[in-house]
Amino acid sequence: MTFSDSLANRVRTVGRGFAVTAAFGAAAGTAAAAYGWWEKDQFEVRHETLPILPEGSRPLRVLHLSDIHFVPGQDKKTQWLQSLADLKPDLVVNTGDNLSHTKAVDPLIQALRPLLEFPGVFVPGSNDYYAPRIKNPVGYFRGPSRMRTDPIALDWPKLRSAFGMGGWIDLTNRAQSVVLNGLRFDFSGVDDPHLGRERYAGWPRGTVNQDARPHLKVAVIHAPYQRVLDHFTEAGADLILAGHTHGGQICVPGFGALVSNCDLPNWRAKGLHDWESDSFTTPVNVSGGIGTSRFAPVRIACRPEAVLLTLTPRS
Repeated sequence: MTFSDSLANRVRTVGRGFAVTAAFGAAAGTAAAAYGWWEKDQFEVRHETLPILPEGSRPLRVLHLSDIHFVPGQDKKTQWLQSLADLKPDLVVNTGDNLSHTKAVDPLIQALRPLLEFPGVFVPGSNDYYAPRIKNPVGYFRGPSRMRTDPIALDWPKLRSAFGMGGWIDLTNRAQSVVLNGLRFDFSGVDDPHLGRERYAGWPRGTVNQDARPHLKVAVIHAPYQRVLDHFTEAGADLILAGHTHGGQICVPGFGALVSNCDLPNWRAKGLHDWESDSFTTPVNVSGGIGTSRFAPVRIACRPEAVLLTLTPRS
């Protein structure tokens, strides 16, 4: 065998090796995409217990919804959302990003109709105002996503009106009190910090004077940016509820989220954690979310969720 023949054989062998590697890589990518497409519809309810009520209070169930990102034709999501009414929550909290399509408002209202029978509060996210667009996923590793200069408007006024007609309270840069199970809840909410629209309304009047009847202070936000968590923690919130992160959406099993799409540490992208600021501590529940952008309809190691928080008396 000549040197040229030997070299040609080696080139062919290396070429076959690259081809096999590429084929395995393509197969693995296809399998991951197929799994991610399947997992996005594996809806779960995460259960948490939080002892923050005044002594002697009855337990209270709060259903936390976030990032539904509804698209017409999502029948499985519709059925699951409707089934959440079987949990019989005392309160529903919706932390925004309900829409992912310009024609999603009517079918979303139909999906949420059973839950509108319960008391509720809500704030919007950016995907209540503007439709999602195709984005380069690598951009999320560079920092939080940015608004385009030519956004497509969604019918947030119609959705907000439907929520209000159903009895849910709009907390967009507003504060309001609600009595649940004989206990006064003081809510304070903000518009989406991801858009820089948060304006703090403080707590409802009378919140400071709690000697006669204890109040519970709950902050409701969409995107859990640290500046907002710091503000509400230092303002004495007993609980903060947020969404936006999708729990990372594409996670590494055994490691967790790679991004949070805000300045929240990745390990806090989902779950119930304590947040500390200026010697104050407040529990924060970040929902992993229910949906995805319709342009990135996959989840890996991060199943869609609603969260049922059972609030119990302090021990």
